[in-house]
Amino acid sequence: MSASCPTLDDIVAAHRLLREGNPLVQCLTNTVSVQFVANALLAAGAAPAMVDNPEEAAGFAEIADAVLVNLGTPTAAQVASSRLASAAARAAGKPWVLDPVGAGGLPWRTGVAVELLANRPNVVRANASEVIGLAGAGGGSRGVDSSAQAADSVDAARSLLDRAEIVAASGETDHIVGSNGVIRVGGGSALLQRVTATGCALGALTAAYCSVAPTTVIGAVAAHAHVAVASQIAARSTSGPGSFAAAFLDELDAVNESTLRELVLLDAA
Repeated sequence: MSASCPTLDDIVAAHRLLREGNPLVQCLTNTVSVQFVANALLAAGAAPAMVDNPEEAAGFAEIADAVLVNLGTPTAAQVASSRLASAAARAAGKPWVLDPVGAGGLPWRTGVAVELLANRPNVVRANASEVIGLAGAGGGSRGVDSSAQAADSVDAARSLLDRAEIVAASGETDHIVGSNGVIRVGGGSALLQRVTATGCALGALTAAYCSVAPTTVIGAVAAHAHVAVASQIAARSTSGPGSFAAAFLDELDAVNESTLRELVLLDAA
């Protein structure tokens, strides 16, 4: 494991800081995911605020500890709010995460996502096709689905690092790309792909962790590790997506130092 890769001690410490700090995350997210994202943040130890109107977006970003911008179901008003909130977060030194849902597959939202990169997100969190699409290489994206593997998006992720601090591509093994290399987070469950809003929740948790962790890379890795461990445990006692969704929220709450040290899978390239 390279010196730039967070250690298990770093992840455990970030998890403790999340629980102690209860960071407030402003979520400008899609209509399909609002309730699940809010519940995931609460279960993990953070506090959600779904403030996504243009009249309040910038002011609330200055109050919040972190901001999530998710382009899953963008409207003109929400795009305006996303511009305002991301700019305000950047100006206030608050971490913000861009989840460019559907980038590369739909031209308008792809353009919006590219525009938002001007406010330099701390983390771009997406599936592999969205990372490739955002970088301009054509992603074959089908909305929340990915036709590429996370490893396939590493070069595209690197090309975005002049406009984002970290690019995290989710998949069977998550690839978290920064200026010091690539960190892989394994584990998790295939059932994550069969429940809507799990990726959106990961984006929100990444924002929460980045607000308490000492570095952005530790925050991003800790969030992905937390979700991987919770989903792996939830899948042990469930047989389908419905029961998994409820168990996943329970396990986001139940994750502790012991389960992190037992189940987190990390390596670096």
